Amino acid sequence: MGDVRRGLGGSPRRSRPSMLWNLFSSEGPPPAPDMSAPAVRLEKVSKQYSKKVVASEGVSSGERPEENGSRSKRKTAAQTKVTVAAVQDLSFFANPGEIFAVLGPNACGKTTTLRCLTTLTVPDRGSIEMYGIDILRWPLVARQMLGYVAQDAGVDKVLTGREHLDLFADLAHLDKATKRRNIAELIDLLDLGNFIDNLTGTYSGGIKKRLDIALALIGQPAILVLDEPSVALDLESRQGMWDILRSYRDKGGCIILTSHFLEEVDALADRLVIMDKGRQIALGTPSQLKEQLGGDRATIRASEFTDRAMAEKIVAILKAKGLFIDAIINEAQGNAVELVIPRDQNMGPKIIAELQNEGISNLFGFAQSRPSLGDVYLSATGKSFSDEDSKNKESRTVDALRKEAMR
Repeated sequence: MGDVRRGLGGSPRRSRPSMLWNLFSSEGPPPAPDMSAPAVRLEKVSKQYSKKVVASEGVSSGERPEENGSRSKRKTAAQTKVTVAAVQDLSFFANPGEIFAVLGPNACGKTTTLRCLTTLTVPDRGSIEMYGIDILRWPLVARQMLGYVAQDAGVDKVLTGREHLDLFADLAHLDKATKRRNIAELIDLLDLGNFIDNLTGTYSGGIKKRLDIALALIGQPAILVLDEPSVALDLESRQGMWDILRSYRDKGGCIILTSHFLEEVDALADRLVIMDKGRQIALGTPSQLKEQLGGDRATIRASEFTDRAMAEKIVAILKAKGLFIDAIINEAQGNAVELVIPRDQNMGPKIIAELQNEGISNLFGFAQSRPSLGDVYLSATGKSFSDEDSKNKESRTVDALRKEAMR
């Protein structure tokens, strides 16, 4: 498909009446994209939602009673109305030819961020630009620039894959020659040849995801947005999807994806932002963020479930000898002691020997490794990424998930 950004300039799409803009705006046609600007830029974007919770459940972290003048609506019958700060002052930019990841545990604000970016939701404050164009002012322009792949494949099981591609090409206003060429190239790129003329109701999850990506790419968008693209995919399908995304990036496309898979972001992302409870806690390349920890990672477990007093004793002993750079007691992991230690030094024997000298022998576990993105999250929040991800996932009721899917 060549340079995917050409759709911004010499567009292969059929021309549309200039009066179209006047139907939605009295300001005339939008400005031309600035190809020297970042593909996407967010500045201090925030979004809150209101919801009702059972009064006995209380108000959880990140939620507060909704203010009404000088009073708060604390109870209506058996429920309390709260506002949830889904995204708070989020800022980042992504360039053409770059994969930018939004990483965080479940319920940290990733999907809300993408909904704002794709104009499905209007932020409460902040600005969003695509190639220098304010998409809050010109949402139709944004929708022509991007392709969006949601978590769940949006395909109709009574249509074939080819019929889906035909329909989406027509919706993108492609001329016949471009339509035929793009469909043929996408079938080849995503290896859909053996399935394209079958009903999508017969597709596996991996094939549906590939078709969903093809539908997002059919109009040659300059920006591809994906929400949790690896959910429900097996390892082979996941690796195949990564290759497709890298190919799109190498042709000049900008990719913004959300994920709570640490290994996926480490393997794919050129840069990333890490979120926790709607806030940005880290921004940079994967290597930069790991380097900022300043050393390797070591985990000490005195027993399978160490009590807090023992963990604090271990930290005090090692601190007195200067054997670590930083330390966190990870309560979610049975009060395991997580250390940042000097890089490329075999500190394990020294640490174990010092603890034995102080009467702490027969450790349940000791492990030393290079820092990971999970360690970056742990250092910034004091919480284990995997445990926080599981906790947030379990706290979301079936009813809440159903309502979210309907939005």
